[in-house]
Amino acid sequence: MKKAAKFALIKTIPIFLGYIFLGIAFGLLLQKSGLSVFWAFLISTLVYAGSMQFALVGILTGGLSYVTTAVMTLFINSRHAFYGLTFIERFKEMRKAYPYMVFSLTDETYSLLCSMARPSAFTDKEWKAATFFTAFFDQCYWIAGSVLGALMGELITFDTTGIDFAMTALFVVICVDQWKAAKTHIPAVTGFICGALFLVLIRSSNFILPALAAAVAMLLFLRRTVEQKMEED
Repeated sequence: MKKAAKFALIKTIPIFLGYIFLGIAFGLLLQKSGLSVFWAFLISTLVYAGSMQFALVGILTGGLSYVTTAVMTLFINSRHAFYGLTFIERFKEMRKAYPYMVFSLTDETYSLLCSMARPSAFTDKEWKAATFFTAFFDQCYWIAGSVLGALMGELITFDTTGIDFAMTALFVVICVDQWKAAKTHIPAVTGFICGALFLVLIRSSNFILPALAAAVAMLLFLRRTVEQKMEED
């Protein structure tokens, strides 16, 4: 277990750097809206959805209806349905940890799990433990950042403009690492083309869901080609 935890700890360092700063930004925003440190801890523990948590600040203070909140949550996080398809079998093998793994599959954790290669010295049990610790550590970073941000908001006042770029930088780092480790770049290129195409067509943040749907459809169509490329290498 120690070996698995150490492996996961090292692998999650880039996410630690991103989540701490983004968590601080969320905590500051929450505190400035009149909500306490307790709420920062509770939301980051039970909700744990970065973009939705930022939207939730306005929901909690704006008095939106339950229906509006539910629709907004579904719309913002609907992309996660596609993430889970990749890990259904892998998570089921983790048995008791399965519900938590489904819950904790954020954008960054998904990207990291996709890029992580199993060390040859790891047993099945150690690899499952490393997968669990990866998700668990990521949430711990987010909770720590959120609580720290809320505490800082109570003690000091400063301009947080630009701090949200930490998440963009984190995605770039993970993407580059995945690109270098991948045996074929067809999935990455497909995702980029679909994303760029729907961004041009729709011209708003609403492009994410149709872009993901199109990318999944294209990859299902190209599945044999991708598998052949991976076998060749």
